[in-house]
Amino acid sequence: MTTGSVPLKVTIVEDDASFRSSFVAAVDAAEDMVLHAVAENVAQAMALLAGAPADILVVDLGLPDGSGIEVIRAAHGAWPECGIMVSTTFADDRHVIPSIEAGAAGYLLKDSSASRMADDIRTLHSGGSPISPRIARKILLRFRPVEAPAQPLLSPREKQALELITKGFSYDEIAELMGVTRNTVMTFVRRIYQKLEVSSKAEAIFEARSHGLL
Repeated sequence: MTTGSVPLKVTIVEDDASFRSSFVAAVDAAEDMVLHAVAENVAQAMALLAGAPADILVVDLGLPDGSGIEVIRAAHGAWPECGIMVSTTFADDRHVIPSIEAGAAGYLLKDSSASRMADDIRTLHSGGSPISPRIARKILLRFRPVEAPAQPLLSPREKQALELITKGFSYDEIAELMGVTRNTVMTFVRRIYQKLEVSSKAEAIFEARSHGLL
């Protein structure tokens, strides 16, 4: 039982009759919980929010008359002390992040057993954030810093040759300025093309500037 033997009041917003029945059964089987209310769509849920608050609100996202995110956002304002948890089949960024931003503190996929459902409710009420492993990974990946693409590494001599090419010098002129043979300049050019993955002078100059090499 919860502190003072007062059971947790749990409300569910769910249109799938089978899952709704399983969830209600899980709550009924838990001695420290009581079913507060049930809604099957957004309209019914909004009407419930005008009444006495629940301790825990479990919301499906794919409702017949709208998105459960609307309910989460409204509940976050109407029942500020209520813990809100998503239970859904949606695992994509279009649903996960907006749900959390709207006020959900837990996000579970509909693959939990009845005992797990009850444990997740307890975790949420005690200040935790029950989240399915797949969802946790998705959230972590979203906030991982994007690695900058590696810059193609040109040797000092290759970079010098490229700078002279950019200025319009011919291969013979570049060879003289660098104090090497024309064949050596051609070798530099071939390596530059390979590293920048290009096939012409214009492309080489464009890519070099894009990578900050010029």
